[in-house]
Amino acid sequence: MDPALKSIYKEKVVSGLQEKFGYGNVHQIPTIEKVVLNCGFGREDDRKAAAENVIEDLGKITGQRAVPTRAKNAISNFKLREEDIIGARVTLRGRQMWEFLDRFINVASPTIRDFRGLSPKSFDGRGNYTVGINDHTIFPEIELDKVNRSIGFDLTIVTTAETNDEARELLTLLGIPFRKPAGAAA
Repeated sequence: MDPALKSIYKEKVVSGLQEKFGYGNVHQIPTIEKVVLNCGFGREDDRKAAAENVIEDLGKITGQRAVPTRAKNAISNFKLREEDIIGARVTLRGRQMWEFLDRFINVASPTIRDFRGLSPKSFDGRGNYTVGINDHTIFPEIELDKVNRSIGFDLTIVTTAETNDEARELLTLLGIPFRKPAGAAA
């Protein structure tokens, strides 16, 4: 059985995109390729404990163990040695990706403080969308009383769309709550 968001993609999004952009082939219809969560904590005094916390919390959020990212160069001003752990990342594909996106769209993003929608301008020109999350406690998997430090991370949705307009339409049809432009009627 497919995840709920993938079923929505197959039933509604594919036909909506086909109708709007007039694709001649089913394989031209954009889809989501992967979701990448990237967290850097760089200049923490207790870098080793921070690394453990970030890897553990990203694992709880995504259901997949995070991979530590390491420094390529030593920078003495930051007390950073080559190969020190300075962050963590997770790449989600397939079923886990669809389930994570469903939780992000329907559960986590509405709980962001003063939430008015995600920025519709955060596309990279190639159909990929990135949003910064300031606080990881918006996810229900994180127990508030066990949080040692607040973790922020970047969430990148990589699509097969060739333009930002196609990607924006794909994500809108999937239910990503984009902020309305300032001059638009409610």
